[in-house]
Amino acid sequence: MSSFKQHILFLCGVAVSILLSIMYSWVLRTLTPSFALNGNKPAVKHTAVSRRTALEFSQKVRVLCWVMTQPKHLKSRTQHIRATWGKRCNIVLYMSSEASDFPTVGLNVSEGRSQLYWKTIRAFQHIHTHHLDHADWFLKADDDTFVVLENLRYGLSKHNTEEPLYFGRRYTPFIAQGYMSGGAGYVLSKEALRRFVKGFADGLCTHNTETEDVGLGKCMETMKVQMGDSRDVLGRQTFHPYPPDYYLPRQTRRPRPWYLLYEHYQPVEGPGCCSDLAISFHYIDAVQMHTLEYYTYHLRPYGYKHRFQPDEHLNNRTNI
Repeated sequence: MSSFKQHILFLCGVAVSILLSIMYSWVLRTLTPSFALNGNKPAVKHTAVSRRTALEFSQKVRVLCWVMTQPKHLKSRTQHIRATWGKRCNIVLYMSSEASDFPTVGLNVSEGRSQLYWKTIRAFQHIHTHHLDHADWFLKADDDTFVVLENLRYGLSKHNTEEPLYFGRRYTPFIAQGYMSGGAGYVLSKEALRRFVKGFADGLCTHNTETEDVGLGKCMETMKVQMGDSRDVLGRQTFHPYPPDYYLPRQTRRPRPWYLLYEHYQPVEGPGCCSDLAISFHYIDAVQMHTLEYYTYHLRPYGYKHRFQPDEHLNNRTNI
């Protein structure tokens, strides 16, 4: 009889355990939102409300982007810009030696590194003729550059496009006032664009070098276009001529590596190198392009509040 009672008690305990497990699972399902791991439905949608500030800036600070490309790069590079950051420009033009239904704008130039400055001259002349009043600022980028348009617009919002300004990663040698790195991208105000085109029309600027960024920098100096400080309010760089891994790892004290030799400002290696509001990185392949797109617009640590509030650190520098 004693063993029978023990058997009954054991079965009752099992039944109670099962019942409690079922109730606990029901409570979890009721109180905890699902992660919706369904490949056909995204767990989170970026709503118009969450993008309100960016959308407002896109109308207040109109940016025309022109991307320097060529026919053989359309599939391997340029289409990945069109699928990522290119769609955030107010206007995006893909400048090439040949017109195509990509679409590309065909310029009267040949391909090759020796033609890069000619392509730049022709591109800005085309934009001045056809799009001067369609944008406020004019960004040049290579077809392997990743750009965060929202951060660019935020920086430019503090400046007047009717002043002769251009911004980018400032380099020191070859020109008295310096020049902006071509690979990192640079952006001209409307007045800077007018002066660049006028410089060639009046013969004050010439195609005197095959090096695109140096040539443009020389014309900017000749036409009295001011170089803006594109660092953030904490002095960190926003335009980057190389991928993030060139800058982010901490380094022991060492001579400047080759890719930092031309820097106008004292370079910083490690996490302090780069602004929270970085604008560009260069030498970005197709896989990295989509990776940076994901990191920039989708990956978020839950419960994290951004610590860097640039408007709280404003000073009197002419910075972006």
